[in-house]
Amino acid sequence: MNWRRIRRIVAALGLLGLALAAWAFWLEPNSLRVVEYPVALKRWPASLNGLRIAVISDLHAGAPFINKAKIARVVARTNAAAPDLVLLTGDIFVNGVIGGHPTPFEDTAAQLNQLRARLGVYLIYGNHEHFIDMKALAALLATKSIHLMDNKVQRIENGAAPFWLLGLADFYSDRPDISGTLAQVTDEAPIIAFTHSPDVFPLLPARINLLVAGHTHGGQILLPIVGRGRTPSAYGRRRFAAGHVVEQTDLFVSTGIGTSHIPIRFRVPPEISLLTLAGANQEQ
Repeated sequence: MNWRRIRRIVAALGLLGLALAAWAFWLEPNSLRVVEYPVALKRWPASLNGLRIAVISDLHAGAPFINKAKIARVVARTNAAAPDLVLLTGDIFVNGVIGGHPTPFEDTAAQLNQLRARLGVYLIYGNHEHFIDMKALAALLATKSIHLMDNKVQRIENGAAPFWLLGLADFYSDRPDISGTLAQVTDEAPIIAFTHSPDVFPLLPARINLLVAGHTHGGQILLPIVGRGRTPSAYGRRRFAAGHVVEQTDLFVSTGIGTSHIPIRFRVPPEISLLTLAGANQEQ
């Protein structure tokens, strides 16, 4: 038996393990990218082709690597992308992550108030928002340019191509009022809905053209053969874990920016998702 060769193999495997650990516990979760997604919708008018939506999901301010400097990068890179609309799909704040240091929500809200988009900046609560003083947060947001949209609608006046923005409260930590919120829509213009957990998606009617969600973090890890890590969805690790899903209507799930529970990301890097919408079989 060649013990020298075995020792070399063991040493190489050890170095590989250290490199992978550094990647998963430091390099990747500390990164940030803007990822562009062309999204072809089942039903979408040509007059709204090219609408660009920046999705900021699961920021988890105060989690490892999500400090004021990182949030400033998120704001700067989002603004540099010049989206038409910014959607914050919940879990802006941290609760219960290893190594996390909760920060005053006033500070984070002030930073996010620097976000700019031609058609506005809109927020839905995630499950982590229910661990802070929600009344104080709502009062604070009322003084900002960020519009809180839990079970509310807003008609977006977009020249000759208006549409509705519909916010649904989180499926697990609150009560999404689908029928009551839809009843606030008063014409036949297209509807973009957004929420925190994608698990509400099977309950939505086809009248809603697109649902945007987050919450899953894409499992935070994506291993060869094994697949995604634990995904907080009743539908498992695949159905609504990430990206564009087409069923009775369209869904897009952002894998988000921060981490929850364990501060690790591997092959699911933090991202600002930048959607460009068009109808199926239409040029963008």
